[in-house]
Amino acid sequence: MERDGGMVSGADFDWVGDGVGATPTERNQLRLRVDVIVPLAATIRQIELVSLDGSPLPPFTAGAHINLKLPGDLSRSYSLTNGPGVTDRYIIGVNRDAASRGGSAYLNEELKVGDVLPVDPPHNTFHLIDDAEQSAFFAGGIGITPILAMIRKLEALGKPWVLHYAARDRQSAAFLPELEALEAKGPGRVNLHFDAEAGRVMPLLKIASTIPKAAHLYCCGPGKMIETFRASAGWRPEDNVHIEHFAGSKSKPTMAFDIELKRRGMTFHVPLGETMLDVLLRNDVYVSHSCKEGVCGSCETRVLEGVPEHMDNVLSPRERASNEVVMVCCSGCSSGKLVLDL
Repeated sequence: MERDGGMVSGADFDWVGDGVGATPTERNQLRLRVDVIVPLAATIRQIELVSLDGSPLPPFTAGAHINLKLPGDLSRSYSLTNGPGVTDRYIIGVNRDAASRGGSAYLNEELKVGDVLPVDPPHNTFHLIDDAEQSAFFAGGIGITPILAMIRKLEALGKPWVLHYAARDRQSAAFLPELEALEAKGPGRVNLHFDAEAGRVMPLLKIASTIPKAAHLYCCGPGKMIETFRASAGWRPEDNVHIEHFAGSKSKPTMAFDIELKRRGMTFHVPLGETMLDVLLRNDVYVSHSCKEGVCGSCETRVLEGVPEHMDNVLSPRERASNEVVMVCCSGCSSGKLVLDL
């Protein structure tokens, strides 16, 4: 949320907050203006955001997302679709979710050109390995957005890739003209699947089995698609499998526990039914956060002692096993106490 006190000029772009009493996230927040809105599909809008004075925006890598601060104290994360040559704006695609809790409904129905939004700088939890021998992408619906940025990057580098993109029908699919142009340029790279035309969902398991083991695979889409993707990738090297989720796992911590803030010399109890973030904020300990569902990675905190009960959809199996970090917005503790680097 934008604080009182107005905007002050940063080195290359405009920041939110007066620097006095502002939280760490608010001190790093941008104020961006809606420059262009373009309909992409029946329920999808492309929104382009620029700095207020036309200055360059903070850089990012393919797969990154930004958090938009919306009316009603909402914070929502959206993947950037920018290709490597587009650095003067952040471009996102927003699907009007029928079950919207306010975010996508506002952005699709009320947001207009000229509006100014507080925006957190880009953050990436879905990294592209751009020197891989081969990259294979699986996207479902609006899940094409981070993957399009990756494809644009690989195309600029001249690296091999293949895309399998599924949607209910052509009317609900985004970026079709660009994808069709890429297919015309290099036949066999873009495979489109429309459930309404095929009479079934995309046969992901069968397709994935044909992709070489050395390839890096990426998936972003609905929960069922990701479950199938996980099942298809079990025999592959863990580091070659990359997933981006739409939402949290909905799993909850299974026990109460304590958290010690090492640098502050403070200890708090986290009751069953509450999160570490709930307790921290209630006690005026600010931790960067946004989604509160374990998907954006904003609240990642280093663990000094104890064993987290990971409930996020950000960390890889290897990262979870190391227990070096935890997402305090959703995860718990299986050792009775966590000592955090706070």
